[in-house]
Amino acid sequence: MSAAREHVLADLRERIAALDGRVAMRVGCLPFGVPEIDCVLPGGGLAHGALHEFAGGGTGTVDGAAAALFAAGIAARTKGQIAWCLTRPDLFMPALAQAGLHPKRVVFVEGDKEEDVLASMEECLSYGGLGAVVGELVRLPMTASRRLQLAAEKTGTMAIAVRRWRRQTEASDFGQPTASTTRWRVSVLPSEDLPVPGVGRARWLLELMRSRAGERAEFEIGACNDKGRIHLSPGSGHRSSTSDRSFYSA
Repeated sequence: MSAAREHVLADLRERIAALDGRVAMRVGCLPFGVPEIDCVLPGGGLAHGALHEFAGGGTGTVDGAAAALFAAGIAARTKGQIAWCLTRPDLFMPALAQAGLHPKRVVFVEGDKEEDVLASMEECLSYGGLGAVVGELVRLPMTASRRLQLAAEKTGTMAIAVRRWRRQTEASDFGQPTASTTRWRVSVLPSEDLPVPGVGRARWLLELMRSRAGERAEFEIGACNDKGRIHLSPGSGHRSSTSDRSFYSA
């Protein structure tokens, strides 16, 4: 390990140690509170102590932003501080706050390379005193995902990988196998209708691409509110996804 990376990790350990105490190891799941979604997930929600992946349904920034907001809403419903590891400090905090994740709960961990992001995520997960650890990644190699999964299992902290693409060719990496417990895609849909002219609540197509001991499924949902909550769009229901739709589909 380079001296620069060791220095970054040492500084990260000090920052984490300064947080208000550790919390007991979490077990079980974090439910969405939407029965149609929770019923297709083993345990009735997103497992604590596990790695979960999220990506936009296409290669554009709009779908990628929706995936990040969806992840922020999940993190917002956990208890404790959130470590958000990244290489580009380009998050729009007011948008995260609208998804329920208050800026005071977020500790940003910036690295020069994705290897630094992976190392920071593993270090934060090993601490065990955080609500969730989020990492923005282009690629997630199988070996690295296994290390994150094992670190999450050890402390019961939820690990969230947000896959963000800088160019279209990188999006194909999302099809490579990883050790993630669940894998999701989020695509933007037309907003909900209002009884008067105006912009309604944002809507997303939420696709559960992989779930251990579970099935694939699709849902049309209303975007996260200021509590990190989603809801099922009227009349959408849930449907099993048996087709292998292209990642590049609109």
